[in-house]
Amino acid sequence: MIEFLMYLAFGAALGTLGGLFGIGGGLIAIPLLGVLFGLDQQIAQGTALVMVVPNVMLALWRYHQRNRIELRHALPLASMGFCFAWIGSIWAVGIDAQTMRLGFVAFLIALSAYNLVRMFAANAPASAQMNYSWPWLGVLGAASGTMGGLFGVGGAVVATPVLTSLFGTSQVVAQGLSLALALPSTGVTLVTYAVHHQVDWMIGLPLAVGGLLSISWGVRIAHALPERLLRGLFCGFLVLCAVMLALKV
Repeated sequence: MIEFLMYLAFGAALGTLGGLFGIGGGLIAIPLLGVLFGLDQQIAQGTALVMVVPNVMLALWRYHQRNRIELRHALPLASMGFCFAWIGSIWAVGIDAQTMRLGFVAFLIALSAYNLVRMFAANAPASAQMNYSWPWLGVLGAASGTMGGLFGVGGAVVATPVLTSLFGTSQVVAQGLSLALALPSTGVTLVTYAVHHQVDWMIGLPLAVGGLLSISWGVRIAHALPERLLRGLFCGFLVLCAVMLALKV
């Protein structure tokens, strides 16, 4: 019972951070599960997905209530994301845990560097029409799905900045489309990890409950902070997690 309450509190903390940074908590949960609980990289990723999938479902439902998601844009993203997330997850469960952890460290550093560049670069105004048509959305879905399946992060962390910087969408549209991409890709990735016994359900389920209860707190805090400060905190947290994981390799 004490362990359950500890995991519940940990899930609540992760949910708050996920709401603060707009990423559902999975990207933060994976390195912390590895560092604090000593889980192998693949098991950390699979366990974090137990929390991510219901968070994504809730966020997508709430988003669609307020902002209609264009099906013609969401379908190529979601379908290609689903297929390539399955391929990426099968690839992931066969990789050596230490090699996988090094790859995840590199992914965190690259993601942090990209967000830092975007933080100081001039932002182009969002356009009413996308800069690229639906075949390129399929390409983005495939790339994001592969990264999501490989690293267990859903692909939204890759898709959202690309949609705003290259496709010219607004942040709101990008987040909605990324959620539509993330739901099928995280779902199939979780199933694949579970089939290969790379999920610790005793940790994952209380994490999911805690995350669902607390993610709205983080969202409220995020709305009260400047966007540049949020991005800076996010990048700093990613670098800290990367350093902590690298020290455990």
